[in-house]
Amino acid sequence: MSLTLKDRTTRSMPEPAGSRQRHPADRLFQAAVHAAAWLPIAILGATVVFLLVQAWPALTHYGPFSSLGSIGWAPSRAITESTSPNPYGLLQFIYGSVLTALIAMAIAVPASIAVALYLTDVAPRVIRRPLAHLVDLLAAIPSVVYGFWAIFALAPTLRPLGEMLGRTLGAVPALGAVFAGPFYGYSYLTAGIVLAIMVLPIITAICREVFATTPVPRKEAALALGATRWEMLRMAVLPPARAGIIGACTLGLGRAVGETIAVTMVIGNNVTGINPSLLAPGATMPSVLANELTEATQPFHLESLFVVALWLLALALAVNVAGRLLVRRGHREPR
Repeated sequence: MSLTLKDRTTRSMPEPAGSRQRHPADRLFQAAVHAAAWLPIAILGATVVFLLVQAWPALTHYGPFSSLGSIGWAPSRAITESTSPNPYGLLQFIYGSVLTALIAMAIAVPASIAVALYLTDVAPRVIRRPLAHLVDLLAAIPSVVYGFWAIFALAPTLRPLGEMLGRTLGAVPALGAVFAGPFYGYSYLTAGIVLAIMVLPIITAICREVFATTPVPRKEAALALGATRWEMLRMAVLPPARAGIIGACTLGLGRAVGETIAVTMVIGNNVTGINPSLLAPGATMPSVLANELTEATQPFHLESLFVVALWLLALALAVNVAGRLLVRRGHREPR
């Protein structure tokens, strides 16, 4: 008996995916993908729990937020001053981390955007690829090499400039505190410049990829309407790339906040208090961890270092969350 049209249609339709038994390899692949997706979250959670457990004795002894309200890091006072005030103050380290990161971003962001624009739309095609590779090689240099270079080359070079800034701008009443001397080479300014060099290839690489996605007809239309090269870049390339630029700056800022070895070698490691001068030595949260991890012999010294690491992790997460929100806002705003 011949089949009706309805029977033929029913038999020709594929069975629903859920009605077929999946191959064991498919189930294994799905489980592996799920595990890989949850692995970073598990590592982050385990890190937070570990730091919290190790820092708990200091948090309960001095108070969970007492270190954020104290200035000065004096482990020797922990023997006689057991409860108040907290001898393990963190404000000067938070100030140093934020200040050096801001100096680095103030230098690196304009330079990175300019380099990325040059590589994508201005440089001759012959030198674009070699120059891009040279910029990317800056990210491959170890941080300790940057530190040695800064000690023996950058700091002596900056010393005349720092002395000049101290004599000129330091004498201005409104800028006296910011550029007060003396300047010996190891300072917030030196550390910020080193960080700017280290984050420049990261921001440049991302911005270059973002700028390269701009449609060529969009650029040609701007030039055809009489725009100059700069006007074309300003109107046709930069506005659509705003979200990508924000994301690149967020990654660079996260690298600047968490950099350890190079900053430790050139910042001076002054842990006594906050000096508002850019020419003064200071310390950051990563630098105090690198300097005192093997010398934590005083009461609650090691536990307080874990407190520093815990707040450093919180600062890094806050930077990334804020950057993500800015990127989302940049995508939503009409252009």
